[in-house]
Formats: sequence, C-alpha cells, structure tokens
Amino acid sequence: MEFYNTHILTVVLFTPLVGALLLLFVPNNSENAHRVIGNLFAFIGLIVSLPLLWRFSLSPTADRYQFMENHDWIPSIGAHYSLGIDGISLLLVILTTLLGAISILSSWSAIKMRRKEYYILFLLLQVGMLGVFMSLDFFLFYMFWEVMLVPMYFLIGVWGSDRRLYAAIKFFLYTLVGSVIMLLGILALYFKSGAATFDIPTLLASAAQFDTKSQVLLFWAFFFAFAIKVPMFPFHTWLPDAHTEAPTAGSVILAGVLLKMGTYGFIRFSLPLLPQDPAARHKIVTIMLVVSVIGIIYGALVCMMQKDMKKLVAYSSVSHLGFCTLGIFALTPHGLAGSVLQQLNHGISTGALFLLIGVLYERRHTRLISEFGGLSTPMPNFAAIYMIASLSSLGLPLLNGFIGEFTILRGTYEVSIKYTAWASFGIILGAAYLLWLYQRVMFGPITNPVNEHLEDLNAREYATLIPLVILMFWIGIYPKPIFRFLERPVQQIVEQVNPGYYGAAERAGATNAGPALPPAAMGTAMPDMSGMPGMSMPADKTPAVPSEGNQR
Repeated sequence: MEFYNTHILTVVLFTPLVGALLLLFVPNNSENAHRVIGNLFAFIGLIVSLPLLWRFSLSPTADRYQFMENHDWIPSIGAHYSLGIDGISLLLVILTTLLGAISILSSWSAIKMRRKEYYILFLLLQVGMLGVFMSLDFFLFYMFWEVMLVPMYFLIGVWGSDRRLYAAIKFFLYTLVGSVIMLLGILALYFKSGAATFDIPTLLASAAQFDTKSQVLLFWAFFFAFAIKVPMFPFHTWLPDAHTEAPTAGSVILAGVLLKMGTYGFIRFSLPLLPQDPAARHKIVTIMLVVSVIGIIYGALVCMMQKDMKKLVAYSSVSHLGFCTLGIFALTPHGLAGSVLQQLNHGISTGALFLLIGVLYERRHTRLISEFGGLSTPMPNFAAIYMIASLSSLGLPLLNGFIGEFTILRGTYEVSIKYTAWASFGIILGAAYLLWLYQRVMFGPITNPVNEHLEDLNAREYATLIPLVILMFWIGIYPKPIFRFLERPVQQIVEQVNPGYYGAAERAGATNAGPALPPAAMGTAMPDMSGMPGMSMPADKTPAVPSEGNQR
C-alpha cells in the first residue's frame, strides 16, 4: 500500500502490462484462462485508477500537476521517467480505464481465434494510451504515442472484417506520418531551447521566448500529428475504414480514447505553442475555427449518405470532434471546458453506439441498414438503450451530449456568432441522421424473416452498456463534479494563451451589471481581437469560468 500511495500513477499505468506479461505464460489452448485474465486485469486497472478521483486536490493552492513522479531515465539526453496529471488528464485517464474494461468485456464471445494474442495486444494498447495522458516528459510521451500504434494495427489487421489489412495499413501510415513530423517539432523545441531536458513544462515555457517564425513552425509541426489523430477535416479519411473494419472492442476504444489523444495534444501542447504575435495567432486560430466548422457540417452530411451503420457512426465522430476543436480554439474558458467535457461525452455515447452495433453484428453478421427494420419488437430492451445512446449523441437536454455542446457554443459565441451559428446547424443535421437511422432499424414492419427471433440483450451485454447509460444521465443532470476538476486547469491555460481575458471579463461584468466572476478569474486587459475575422467580443456578453455556481 505504501508503494501504491507514492506511485499511484505507475501502478495505474503498468497494471495492464502485468496482465499482458502474465498471459505470455498461459498455454495457447487455455482459451478460458485468456479471457478471464484479460478481463480481470482490465477490471483491476479500472479499480486502481478510481482513487485518483477522490485523492485529487481541488484546492486553489494545490500544484498544477499532482501525483508526480520524476526519476532519471536517460541522463545523457535529459530524458526522465516523469508522470503527473491535472484535472483534464485525470478525466481522460478514468475514461481510458473505464472504456478499456468495457471493451475487453465486450470481446468475451466476439473473438474466436488467437485470443491470447488479442488480450495481450489490447492490454498493451491500454498502457500506451494511459502513458500519453500521464507523461510530463516529451521523450516518454513520444514513446507511448508510438507504442500505441502497434497494438491497434494488429487488432484491426488480424481481428477485423474483410478489408482489415487495407484499413490497418492506412491507419498506421497516416498516424506515423503525423508522428514523424511531431518528432521533428520535439527535437527542434529541445535544441532551440538549450535546456538539455525533455521536461514538457520547461520546454513549452521556453517556446514563449522564440521568434514568431519559430513559434509558427513549431505549432504546425505538432498540428499534423494531432489533426490526423482527432481526425480533423481533411485528415479524416483513415477513420471510417479503421472503424468499419476493426472488431467491436477496437472501434469502441478507437472512438472513445484514441481520438482524444489528438484533442488532448491540442490542449496540452498546441495552445501553449501558439505564436505570441497577435496577427500570427489570429491567422492560425481563424484557420482552426474554420476547419472545425467544416468538419462539423461535412461529417454530418456524409453520415446521411451511409448504408453501413458502423460507417455512419464513424463519420459522426468527425462531426462531434469538430465541436471539440471548435471549443479548444475559441480560447475561452467555456469553450475549453466544454471541449473536454464533450470529449468524455463522445467516448461514452459513441462507445455505446459501437457496442450496440456490435451486438447486432454478432447476431446477424451484417451492418447494412437495409438488412434491418422493426427490431424494437423482438429486441425491446436493445431498442430502448439504443434510443438513449442516440439521444445522448445528438445532444438532447438532460443527457450528457447537451451539456458539452451547449458549453462549447456558449464559449464560441463569446468570440463569434457566425461560427456558433454554423456549428448549431451541425446539431440539427446530427439529429437528422441519428433519428433517421433509428427509424429505419427499429421501427416499421419486420421485412426480413431472420430478424423475427433475434435474441435481446444478455447479462454480459447489459454489463457493458448500463454503466455508460448511467453516465449519460448523470453528466446530463449533474455535471458539477466534472466542471470542478476542469476549473483550475482551464483557468491556467486560458491565462497562458489569452492573456488579459479575465480582466476584460471582470470589467465587462461591472459595466453591464452582469454576473460576478469568481475571485480566481482576475487578470489584466483583454487583447484586441478586432483584427481577426469574425472574432469580435459581443458587448452584451459576460464570459465566466464554468464553476460550481454557473456550470450550466
């Protein structure tokens, strides 16, 4: 227990690795042992991560990064085994362990061959994803970023559908290209800073002293890796193939966690690397906002043309993650907090949709929408949960998707009503394609006799879906605890990338007799954003930090 208390992040990080190593010594013909050990260590990984929630300090005097561990690793180049998390990475770590456990449980009967290798690779994938969210050293971060690629490549290429090799190679090449460009950016940051360390806070702080041209080049070097991973338009073409061909658990973890590595990278690295020069910064932010809105609309329109249920949900991720990047580059507290919340919401709702489609695929071995119809009669419980997941994804009030989208739009409206209006149109399209899909699959007469006697959800399937349904309602009704974790890191990031925001907000509140800001939200003058197209601050709006009193 003493080791656990002082090295809790290490325990959470390497628990799946222990399970993977143990599976190496289990005979190949012991298939039940493979399933039991894989699920056991995925569940243990979730259990050991939960204490992070109540041990994490929300005190204003607490360090930005908590549970820190720092040990020399490769002293000759300044690389350290350095771990730590703030409120943003904490939530993503919990999301990773939760969806990891659910994904592996959903594989119980779906994986028929090479189960030992499957569970080993899935547990290794967990280690890579957790390492990305915990690392405070660039060298360590990049190692985990690359380690994640290999298990996912094999999960798609070996256990995927008919075109699995094509999808796996496409996924690997796209991600690898972005990773190589990011590596060049890391090396440039390392040598130009002259700090002889890969410590992330140190290098990002030193980047603020670089000339504008260097800052712009560094931003774009990191941009490609994160934009491909999100994926942003037009770097999204690998995603539908990877989602469609991957096994169900692979699709859940891909949508729920892997895509969030891109948005996490934007928040953790790209925002601090924004140029200090106002003109250069405004140009970059404008590009990011425009591309985000294009992704929202384009992804939703393409969804309406799909004939495969899984591909439809895959393209919906392009649209939903567009909201996340829109909130990030609004550079406002509401936008940033809403973006992180929407990342969690997307993992929950889209993960549930992929699990539900996987249930149908196990029973019918097809994902074509035309093969179904009237399923609410033989599978009423399945239809009920599918409806909840769909309404969550489209952002119905009292479900989690609404809180995230509303907060993002609130933050985006502070800088431009035009981007807010276009993004809102994406919500309408989202409701159209999700409800139309539900109507075609669940309602009407049963035209295919094979569907008349389909089995409803079993106990294991309930175990994978019920926790997600509970989270959909809990976050939608009472999001206060999540906003509490986000309040301090969001304030720190906004103060860094948008100096003077809180001071201008305070003065606007005093002038317009708007709601008072928390004491922590005090600052200096608001930078002039009038030179940026569409980036003028509405005079009658008083931005505030999402906190206990105003998180809705």
